[in-house]
Amino acid sequence: MNLFDGKRILITGGTGSLGRVLVRRLLSGEMGDPERIIVFSRDEAKQHYMRLEYQKLSVATDEVIYRNFLQKVQFVIGDVRDYHSICSILRDVNVVFNAAALKQVPTCEYFPFEAVQTNISGPNNIVRALREHSFPVETVIGISTDKACKPVNVMGMTKAIQERLFISANLYIPDTRFICVRYGNVLASRGSVIPLFHHQIKSGGPVTITTMEMTRFLLSIDEAVDTIFTAIREAARGETYIPKAPSAKIIDIAKCLIEDRFIEIKEIGIRPGEKVHEILISEEECHRVVERERFYVLRPILPELGGQVSSQSEKVWEYSSANNNLGMSELYKLLQRHNLLIENDDSSENKELLR
Repeated sequence: MNLFDGKRILITGGTGSLGRVLVRRLLSGEMGDPERIIVFSRDEAKQHYMRLEYQKLSVATDEVIYRNFLQKVQFVIGDVRDYHSICSILRDVNVVFNAAALKQVPTCEYFPFEAVQTNISGPNNIVRALREHSFPVETVIGISTDKACKPVNVMGMTKAIQERLFISANLYIPDTRFICVRYGNVLASRGSVIPLFHHQIKSGGPVTITTMEMTRFLLSIDEAVDTIFTAIREAARGETYIPKAPSAKIIDIAKCLIEDRFIEIKEIGIRPGEKVHEILISEEECHRVVERERFYVLRPILPELGGQVSSQSEKVWEYSSANNNLGMSELYKLLQRHNLLIENDDSSENKELLR
């Protein structure tokens, strides 16, 4: 029996870049045959377009992913900020993917309380609902970010608190396993730099770079889902799974996309709250890290959950995008492999991500 056979799965923020790919992968059957996949979000228009897209594909193809859509997927309008809305949807759910978030760093700086409401109150509503009611939820997985590590911006601060809310919930909700994943920049996700560069290059430039020194980890959306599925299969209570991923300078990404076009590159300065480098594991956390094949696993900070794994006297290290950047040739091949070069940007795989 596969892990999700007969399970009812909830994806909060299910119409976002990650949520859409999660739905596709869950429908593929690679993790089993779920009874129901519930797409929970507050954006009626995105739900409508997602439903229409699958309906069109179900007519145009015989692929099982699209045939299953009408029978398996349920769209629910709701908001993680609303406790009663969360209670209503958790009543008959087995697995929760909490992908609902305000994730744009400058937006969170200008509207910090909105970020608190979604990124902290939302997860807390899930924890509170499971603490106060006997809902049949077996696993909750929180989707976190590099910005939660040594946070310097509102988005990172709120995501760091989400991690701690879920970790601590393991102490007083024994029937539910709370785990997290933490990863950096997702290639071509909605609002990220590659779609921006595509638009700027097609418009004749300039391509805008906040600072020439900036680096980012490079992870495809499917690799992000691989991380989530691995954590679901393997993580103990309170653990955070972190993928091993290549990194690159943003200026080099721009040059690879521009290729031989005559496009100006313009430095415009760092945006409010933005980091120069991404950090996925800090020096303070490295003593709680173990390696499991393609992943680092951060053990929980709470001693009651068995978090300490090594001596404080061991070498201190940090997992940062500043180190071991890809060269231009390797980076070009990576972008080519994921169909992210300009001539490939209309491939069916990336139409939605680059929209």
